[in-house]
Amino acid sequence: MTILIAALIGAGIGGLIAYRRKGRPADIAQYAAVFALILVVLWVFALILITRAAS
Repeated sequence: MTILIAALIGAGIGGLIAYRRKGRPADIAQYAAVFALILVVLWVFALILITRAAS
C-alpha cells in the first residue's frame, strides 16, 4: 500500500514539474511516469533498510 502511495506522490510531483515547464501532455505523462518509478525504487530501498534495521 505504501508503494502505491509513493508512486502517486512521485507522479504528482513529476506531472507538476512538467506542467510548470509548459510541457505538452506527452511530456507531462512521461515526467509523471519517471518520477513515479524513481520514488518507488527509493521507497523500496528505504523499506528494505528499515526492515533490516528492525530485525
